[in-house]
Amino acid sequence: MDSKDKEKKQLLLRISPSLWEDLAAWAEDDFRSLNGQIEYLLSEAVKRRKKGKRTNKEDQEEYK
Repeated sequence: MDSKDKEKKQLLLRISPSLWEDLAAWAEDDFRSLNGQIEYLLSEAVKRRKKGKRTNKEDQEEYK
């Protein structure tokens, strides 16, 4: 982890109450804080995008 990763940036995020509840339950299942879960999900999405192996359509099909 380089020095820029040690310094966390703050972000105000507005989400619906139902999404909040779903994320909080998922975080609990994965033994993470809600903030940790959101950061994990965003990191995974960025990694996937950088690899470029999947298209938007493939991602949408997976979650139907």
